[in-house]
Amino acid sequence: MTRPASDPHGEFTTAARRCCEVVLRRYSTSFALACRLLAPATRPHVAAIYAWARVGDEVVDGAMGDAAAARELLAETRQRTHRAIARGFDPDPVTHAFADTARRFGIDARLVDPFYDSMEADLDVRTHTEESLRRYIHGSAEVIGEMCLRTFAGGGLGDDPVRAAGARAMGSAFQKVNFLRDVREDFHELGRDYLPGRDPAALTDRDVAELADDVNAELRTARATIDGIPGRDRLAVLAAHDLFAELNRRLRAAGAAEVSAGRVRVPDTVKAKIIARAALAGRGVR
Repeated sequence: MTRPASDPHGEFTTAARRCCEVVLRRYSTSFALACRLLAPATRPHVAAIYAWARVGDEVVDGAMGDAAAARELLAETRQRTHRAIARGFDPDPVTHAFADTARRFGIDARLVDPFYDSMEADLDVRTHTEESLRRYIHGSAEVIGEMCLRTFAGGGLGDDPVRAAGARAMGSAFQKVNFLRDVREDFHELGRDYLPGRDPAALTDRDVAELADDVNAELRTARATIDGIPGRDRLAVLAAHDLFAELNRRLRAAGAAEVSAGRVRVPDTVKAKIIARAALAGRGVR
């Protein structure tokens, strides 16, 4: 882990982190709620990771409206991220905040490049095989879990292979839940098939049950490592785990027709109860 002795761009870094928190709240109510339980020192770094990843998603999910232009911009964004990590500064607030976090917690090309590889795949791959999907999930979700793990409890957890495996499993589970929840948008609007061996246009109840069971298996793997995360960061990870477990439960119970219609969500009142339960479980934890 590399910790800058001082930050010559302190005011800008503070402002950049606030920008990332705005992005987080705007795009993900569930994850933003869970992040409230993070230790204050951890919260801005997780927000920076989320916002940085969201920028990549925006490039490939249609903000550009042109695949060639999106590919060019994505390549520029990748290069910009690496330069920012090397230099410790970038005039773009999200890139700057992420680079600051990366430098502090040893997030390097091993984790950064697979993410951009997966974003590029969204521009080229319409129907995944089992192998291409495995690579895609690693870059789009598992590395994000590892990045977040590195920021917990002041750093140092990312080198633990058991915790790292749990973080990857959790990232993968979250991504697979999103595939199921967003199947209508992904397939009919974006033309992407993240369900190899199944027909996204004609899902069956058995498809939904099997996909949800796969998610549950990965959530169990992740859950087994959460108690080893020190302090308040554990509460936030537990809340995020339980929020996605509840969404997965509802998707499985709803069946193919409701899932295909894109109607399955967790009500805000239920989200609030899950967050409160995690907070109560850690009463007195600092």
